[in-house]
Amino acid sequence: MTTAKKLLTAAELLALPDDGKRYELIRGELITMAAASAPHGGVTDRIGRRIGNFVEAGNLGATYAAETGVYIGRDPDTVRAPDYAFTSTERMVGARSASGYAEIIPDLVVEVVAGEYRQPMVDSKAQMWLDAGVRLALVAFVDTREVIAHHDDGTVQRFGPGDTLTCEPVLPGFACSVDEIFAY
Repeated sequence: MTTAKKLLTAAELLALPDDGKRYELIRGELITMAAASAPHGGVTDRIGRRIGNFVEAGNLGATYAAETGVYIGRDPDTVRAPDYAFTSTERMVGARSASGYAEIIPDLVVEVVAGEYRQPMVDSKAQMWLDAGVRLALVAFVDTREVIAHHDDGTVQRFGPGDTLTCEPVLPGFACSVDEIFAY
C-alpha cells in the first residue's frame, strides 16, 4: 500500500521554522534548495544592481532580491523564488500589499546557474516562469559566462562574452556588458 504525500500550502511554507535551508513549493511539494555558491551570489548581485539601478533611475517599478517568494499557482500551491525579479509599475497598479509571498507575477526574473546543472531542468524552470505570465526570464550561466533570454513570445536570445545584454521590450533602453556581469 502506498501512502499519498501530504501537499503543503503556501501558508504552511511561510510558517516553516527558519532552519537555514531554502525552500520552494511546486504543486504542493516542498523542494529543498542548496545554498548558493560564491560565484552564483556574485553574478546575481552584479546583474541585480545593474537592473535595479536602471529601474530606480526611471521609476519603472519594483525589484526584488534573491529568494523572494512569488505565487505562480494555486490549488495545489506553487511558490517559486527567483534569484532576482522586476515588476513594472503597470502590473502593480491596484495591487494589495500582502504580508506573505508576492501575488503579482514579475515582468522579468533572473535565474543564475553555477556548477553542475541539467539543461532540461533549467529550461523547465524558465518555462514555468513564462507560463505563469513572466515576460522575460534571464538565465545566467556562470560556467559558460552567457545569459539566455527566454521571451514570452517563444523567442530565445543568447548573450555571451563581448556582447551587450538587453532586456527588450521589458526594459527598453537597458543595456549592460555581459563581461561585467561575470567579472568576479
